Amino acid sequence: MFNLFGKKKAEPTPRDSIIKLRETLDTLDKREAHIESKINKELATAKKYSKTNRRQALAALKRKKVYENQLNQLAGSRMTLEQQIMSLEMASTNVQVLEAARAGAAGLRQAHNNMTIDDVEDTLDEVREQQDIAAEIGEALSQPLGGLDMDEDDLEAELEAMEQQALDDEFLGVEAPSTSLPSVALPATPNVPTHTPVAAAGETDEERELRELEASMMA
Repeated sequence: MFNLFGKKKAEPTPRDSIIKLRETLDTLDKREAHIESKINKELATAKKYSKTNRRQALAALKRKKVYENQLNQLAGSRMTLEQQIMSLEMASTNVQVLEAARAGAAGLRQAHNNMTIDDVEDTLDEVREQQDIAAEIGEALSQPLGGLDMDEDDLEAELEAMEQQALDDEFLGVEAPSTSLPSVALPATPNVPTHTPVAAAGETDEERELRELEASMMA
């Protein structure tokens, strides 16, 4: 779209669109709260005149139905706006991820500028060689220096004696008596009868709702 000077109007950014959508959601919140107050008011009117003025009570229930339909329409509009917000937020996240991936790729290219496969293989070969040397040195240092004469048979006999002592201690141990509480039967829950009013033939939705309202007030 062009303005008076022939310059194309800038497209809204995703952030601008999200802000606008959230402002619209706030407006819907206020509208929903207003309609809910009207629904509660009409319901109170129907209860008030359910015994004294049946026609006025039915009229209040009809108005309540109209407000409830408006509330359902607002709920559908809210869902549409929320889905748009989620889509925009996901698109913004995807852009950030792509930019981060590009930056990471550039960093890797910079890091690999002075590195070749041959350099890597030569370095790894040198590392393996040094590891082998370190292992040989460790093996040499772990050998006993002499002067400490140990009889393997004596050590085996001592170990067997320790194992036998552990078995004897286990068999001679006293088992602690188990404690358990006697089970107590719980009293049966009494059955509560339920009764649903049967709808009269040919009655309208408002008449049925008024009849149910009267039944709930008598309960």
